[in-house]
Parts: sequence; C-alpha cells; structure tokens
Amino acid sequence: VEGVRPGRPGLNREGRSGAWHAARSCIQLVPPSSQKIALQLKATLENVTNLRPVGEDFRWYLKMKCGNCGEISEKWQYIRLMDSVALKGGRGSASMVQKCKLCARENSIEILSSTIKSYNAEDNEKFKTIVEFECRGLEPVDFQPQAGFAAEGVESGTVFSDINLQEKDWTDYDEKTQESVGIFEVTHQFVKC
Repeated sequence: VEGVRPGRPGLNREGRSGAWHAARSCIQLVPPSSQKIALQLKATLENVTNLRPVGEDFRWYLKMKCGNCGEISEKWQYIRLMDSVALKGGRGSASMVQKCKLCARENSIEILSSTIKSYNAEDNEKFKTIVEFECRGLEPVDFQPQAGFAAEGVESGTVFSDINLQEKDWTDYDEKTQESVGIFEVTHQFVKC
C-alpha cells in the first residue's frame, strides 16, 4: 500500500493512522454548537417597578467559559447590543467573537434583543429571565450588574435613570410620593433554555 511504512500496518509516513486524520479533520470542521442561555435576576424591589437595562449601549458584564477546554476568563468582559462582529466563513455575526487563550478555538456570543425583559414589582424576590444569549462555544458563568439600569416608582411613575447595581443595592427618594425607593439583594443565575 502506498504511503504505509513497512512493519507498521495502517500508519502513514508521519506514523499516524487514517483514524487520527479523520478525527483531526472532524475537530477542525465542526463549529461550536449553539445553545441558548438565559440570565435570570432576583431582587427585592421597594416602591419601584420596571427595572430594565437601557439602550443598545448597555453593557452586560460577564465572565465566560470556553466550551471546548473549560478555560474561564479572569477579567470581566462586556457585550452590547450595538456591537456586531462578523463570524468566520460568512456565518453571520455575533455581539462578541473571541479566540480562547488556551485552546485557540473561536467562540461567540450573541445578545437576543427580543428576549430583554424588565423586572417588575410582581417578580419581587423571584428569579426572572431578563435576557437570553445565543452561545457558540462560550458559556457565561458570572454576571456583574453595573450602571445603565432604569426603574419607575410604583405609585408615582417617577423615572429613576442610570441606576448602578454594582453593589447589589440601590436607594433613592421619590419626591412625588415622599417615600424611599430601593433595589436590594440583587442576585442572578444562568439557565439553559
């Protein structure tokens, strides 16, 4: 058989079997599979409702895990609706495309804009999905809420803009109703859709 070393049946000139080459070509050709992951928020709302991220420039701060090798990013990375990066091979675009530092696989994550929801007074102290991400090879493992949220007074409709939830608590005062307002004990979880 041409290309096979004598004394080593089934191996080519590099000493590798046809199965090795077949497995290697499969690894290279198969793109990361797509999965939807929802970010759920839970908080205690005091005299406010309609807590929501504001604008296409809202920054979703996440830590990501590579689905191929399990490497978790050390630093917070943010993605925004307004960002769009082309995927290799003309397969569309994503909010973020990155190459894993450990295994060099190209992964992506897309914010599904139609899934962005507000957290309301009736959701108080219950987990509720506020956004979904389409993930290809990346999985969000942590979320850090920061600035860019808004909410409204339950009774007054007073708009509170640029709410920063980095400390997991926020307080203010509603002049119309003359009462304190707040968002407390902000927690989150990710669930596969």
